[in-house]
Amino acid sequence: SSPGLRENIMQIRYGYRIELLCQHDLPLITMLDVHPSRRHDLVRPDEMLVRSLVDPSLHIPVNQYLDQFGNICRRMVVPAGGALLQSDGVVHDTGEPEPVGLGAREVLPSRLPDEALVYLLGSRYCETDKLAPQAWSLFGHIPAGWERVQAVVDFVHNHLTFGYHFARNTRTAAEAFEERVGVCRDFAHLAVTLCRCLNIPARYCNGYLGDIGVPKDPAPMDFNAWFEVYLGGRWYTMDARHNQPRIGRVVIARGRDATDVAMMNSFGPHVLQRFEVITEEAEEEAALAPMVPRNGQWLQQAALS
Repeated sequence: SSPGLRENIMQIRYGYRIELLCQHDLPLITMLDVHPSRRHDLVRPDEMLVRSLVDPSLHIPVNQYLDQFGNICRRMVVPAGGALLQSDGVVHDTGEPEPVGLGAREVLPSRLPDEALVYLLGSRYCETDKLAPQAWSLFGHIPAGWERVQAVVDFVHNHLTFGYHFARNTRTAAEAFEERVGVCRDFAHLAVTLCRCLNIPARYCNGYLGDIGVPKDPAPMDFNAWFEVYLGGRWYTMDARHNQPRIGRVVIARGRDATDVAMMNSFGPHVLQRFEVITEEAEEEAALAPMVPRNGQWLQQAALS
């Protein structure tokens, strides 16, 4: 690559540390791996470490598979007492804001690729049947294509008030529309639903989004939700919560809505004792040094030696 291009490449360190407590064996499916579409950008493997909280020497088998949307899933049985799930990795990124498709045109439903059709349909949290009249009333007069999608994003961004205390994992798009509050998943669900109502394929995404190129958010880091729309023969990233192109977004999973991309599906009672997420720009020399937790903080292995 040219020297000019090389200057735009950054390294992003990401990872999580999750502790689950359970009284009995707990079958678990996780969706925490970076999406296959970004695996080629990984600087080093980011294998999940799974360790029993009761007996750290216990081997916990983990099997991996791809779901129907192409996301990487892992299945395991967390032993009685609980387990630590931990991973950290480094990914190459262009360092550029995600592309904007100002001239992108809508593709008629009759001409969409087969795999995009499912993203026109209603789903668990995206009730297209309930919001179609509002969608056409609000956006039907706006020129089709990028301009109409941006109008949807602008509307959702302004219509909903963000707040972590508004989180409710059963809230649907129609309920968010009425209640006018939510967290990032509600912004994504409402925007996805309105786009589908307008015959624009839209899919729900989650993953890592650090405060790169924007002011630091004082709130603890978490995974983020956003969405993608199909215009002009390709998928574009959109974010109704932040409503601006961002740098360093790393997708984990895509699906119809939050049902399809749950970070963890467990089959039994448990308590989430610890949940930490990290996403930050890494210095090039430090990118190969793994992160390890110490006293509740993530530290580079090199800094500990």
